[in-house]
Amino acid sequence: MKVYTYSEARQRFTEVLNIAREEDVIIKRRDGEIFKIVFKKMTKSPFDVTGIKTKAKTKDILAAIKDSRETKTE
Repeated sequence: MKVYTYSEARQRFTEVLNIAREEDVIIKRRDGEIFKIVFKKMTKSPFDVTGIKTKAKTKDILAAIKDSRETKTE
């Protein structure tokens, strides 16, 4: 575990983040507050969503899209 003062961490922030990939990093402020930086790996893409089952056919979906894009004048 690496320990930095706030000023050191600010000046060497890239290094601090790189070290946090391997081990926890502690940052101490002058007033005594202590913070811990922990690297968190993304387990999957935020765009990885589960599908849903539907009875809609491709032509139904395309018709709905076309209908929503048409400008309606009244």
